[in-house]
Amino acid sequence: MQEQFIRTAMLIGEEGLNKLSQKRVAVFGVGGVGGYTVEALARSGVGTLDLIDNDTVNLSNINRQIIALHSTLDKFKVEAARERILDINPNANVNIYKTFYTPETEFDFTKYDYIVDAIDTVTSKIELVLQAQKAGVPIISSMGAGNKLSPEKFEIADIYKTSVCPLAKVMRQQLKKRGVKKLKVVYSQEPPIKHEGQRLPASIAFVPSVVGLIIAGEVIKDLIK
Repeated sequence: MQEQFIRTAMLIGEEGLNKLSQKRVAVFGVGGVGGYTVEALARSGVGTLDLIDNDTVNLSNINRQIIALHSTLDKFKVEAARERILDINPNANVNIYKTFYTPETEFDFTKYDYIVDAIDTVTSKIELVLQAQKAGVPIISSMGAGNKLSPEKFEIADIYKTSVCPLAKVMRQQLKKRGVKKLKVVYSQEPPIKHEGQRLPASIAFVPSVVGLIIAGEVIKDLIK
């Protein structure tokens, strides 16, 4: 056992740690939420991570994204994340895709043990759920983390038991039309905070980070069951 994982093994056992080292998780979107999910998965010893995102780091990301630093500006987020993961765990396998996932994007979902949806586009989120379901792979989706100020109001629920969150409402409607019976999500019951004339989603450091860590916790616990 690597010394860096000793305290993790004390909590989940060596068997649990060994399980994680053999798992492959895909994280779609490595921004405010997904970046913290990736961080926690890497620090927990997940053996293989696939990162999918076509965006680059810019100044407006620094307020909330763990991979966003002045030293990483203009880098592809997946490249910055891969460097960080390998600095955390040099034995990890990291596959990166500079891709904006759409329903037309081809992926072999059957090779994953878990899928994390941390993207913003509804059509893409729905397609991820459908493809995960088709492949028989567990998936967890992040609902709206923008325009929120209370991280303690986020919780894990089935999509059909969510309320308040506008994104969750749209997802409920669209997934029901497609015959999807259930979906594990992280969402907030806090009404969105929006100011007059605001065009972009507002954000702050301590909200998407919490969402990302909650997601990582669910993935880890499910993988070691």
